Amino acid sequence: MEFTKMHGLGNDFIVIYGEQTLPDHAEELALRWCDRYFGIGADGLVYILPSERADYRMRIINSDGSEAEQCGNAIRCVAKYVYDRGYVQGEEVTIETLGAGVQKVAIQSQEGRAVTVTVDMGQPVLDGLRVPTTIDSEQVVDIPIETDEASFRFTAVSMGNPHCVIYVDDAVNFDLNTWGPKLEAHPLFPKKVNVEFATVLDRRTVDMRVWERGAGPTLACGTGACATLVSSVLNGKTDREAEIRLKGGSLFIRWDEQDNRVYMTGPAAFVYTGNVTV
Repeated sequence: MEFTKMHGLGNDFIVIYGEQTLPDHAEELALRWCDRYFGIGADGLVYILPSERADYRMRIINSDGSEAEQCGNAIRCVAKYVYDRGYVQGEEVTIETLGAGVQKVAIQSQEGRAVTVTVDMGQPVLDGLRVPTTIDSEQVVDIPIETDEASFRFTAVSMGNPHCVIYVDDAVNFDLNTWGPKLEAHPLFPKKVNVEFATVLDRRTVDMRVWERGAGPTLACGTGACATLVSSVLNGKTDREAEIRLKGGSLFIRWDEQDNRVYMTGPAAFVYTGNVTV
């Protein structure tokens, strides 16, 4: 089977195009192919499939075999893939996702190649039970969360997948490997959670590091960047548009006050194409 290795700010994926449905053994394939020592190596396995509601449908299997409802970096990669290969007409693409429905994507191109991609990520979900958390509240903002060793305060946001945003003094050097797994599986989150550790530098700049549910520490997380901007607005820390600086580079996020939708702009890149045994 042919695959294409792609990444969005270092958040990397094995992209498969041409299948009609998600294989029954996709979990097994993700576990095998995403292994960085015995496989191709990636944060996730992405299938670009036909859709009855959009130009294409995206399915994402994390490196641990679980399925993600949405992924901001993956959707930019999918948009670049179909645009650069001429599979869509014009510079607007619609992509169906499992958790966020059909999302509109705008391509900014040069010489027939997508350079940056802007995704309408939809309206953030703030209701506690819908994120989901176990907290029955219209918003879950600056709430204590306890572990055996420490306590934090978090804000919950869903961007089609659940996020827990925590503000720390130094996100760049924060110990992800210690606290990420403890918070991902915390009882407050019935479907586990993506955990973002953020440091606000000014009203339009935030450093963020992420522990992704099902993948661990990654270089970037598009939905996490969106959740961080929404959380920062709710906590009065930033304006509604900001640069979210991740380990792999920056994403530019805007939470529109008129339509309540979040817009993400960033790059996507090809690495190589190869063949793998199914």
